[in-house]
Amino acid sequence: MSTRPDSNLRQLDIELPASPAATLKLSELMGNEDTSIPEVAEVIEGDLALASAVVRTVNSAMFGVLRRVETVAEAVLYLGMREVAAITLELGLRTQFPPSPDMARIWDTARMRGLLMGRTAVSLSLHAWRAQSAGLFAQSGQAVLCLHAPGDYPGMLARHANSADFTGLLAEETAAFGLSHEVLGSSLCRAWGLAGDVADYVRERPHDRDSWAQRPQAVRALLALGAVADATITGADADAVAQQVGPLGGLDATTLARSVAQHWQRINDASADD
Repeated sequence: MSTRPDSNLRQLDIELPASPAATLKLSELMGNEDTSIPEVAEVIEGDLALASAVVRTVNSAMFGVLRRVETVAEAVLYLGMREVAAITLELGLRTQFPPSPDMARIWDTARMRGLLMGRTAVSLSLHAWRAQSAGLFAQSGQAVLCLHAPGDYPGMLARHANSADFTGLLAEETAAFGLSHEVLGSSLCRAWGLAGDVADYVRERPHDRDSWAQRPQAVRALLALGAVADATITGADADAVAQQVGPLGGLDATTLARSVAQHWQRINDASADD
C-alpha cells in the first residue's frame, strides 16, 4: 500500500510508500514524552519480522552492545527507547523499498547520520528523537525517486556524487520529474507521522544555508547539527562547517564540532571492536 504526496506536488505520478502500522504507531509514541519502555517494546514485538530484524541489528557492531540481546525489551534496556525506535523506523523504511546497491547506500548512510545526530543532540540538549529521525529521513526523497525511476535516477545521483552542494542535483531532478527530492522527503516525513520540525529539516537541508535563517530555531538547530554530521561522515572540514552553521542554529560552533567528533569516534570505535 502507498500514499500520494500532498497536493502541492502537482499531482505527479509519484507515490509515497506507506508506513507499516508498527512504525506509524511508534512515531506517535515517540512524540509523547510520557511514553514508557513497555509501550515501545509492545509495538515493536507486535510485528514479528520487524522485532527479529531489530534484535539482529542491535547485536551488530555499530551499536557496541557488550552482550548479545535476545529480545526487544533487552534491546531497549541496553540502548534506550530512542535508538531502538530509530532502528525500527529505519528497518520499516527499508522494507518499503526494493533492495538495490543504491538503496543500500542511502539507508546505510541514513543509519550513520541518524545515530550520530541523535547521540550528539543529547550532548547539546536538543530534541534527540527529532534529531535522529531527521538524520534517518534526510535522503528519503532520493529513495522515493530511485523507486520511481530506477533506470534513470541512480545515474543522476552518481553524476552529482562529488558536488560541493546540491544545486546541480536539484536542478536536474526538477527538470526530469517536476520536483526535487527534498519535497518528496518532507512529504514522506509527514505521511509517516514525524514531527513538523523533522519534515522542515528534510525540506530545507539541500538549500542554500543563508536561507536557513528564516526557519524556526528548532529547525535551524537540526540543520546545523545535520550539516556538521554530514561533513564528518563524508570527511569534509567539519570544523569549518560548524563555524558557518553553528551561529545559524543558535549553537556554539566549537562545542558543536567537538560533540559531533566525539560521538563519531565512539561509533567507529564500537564498530572496530567487533
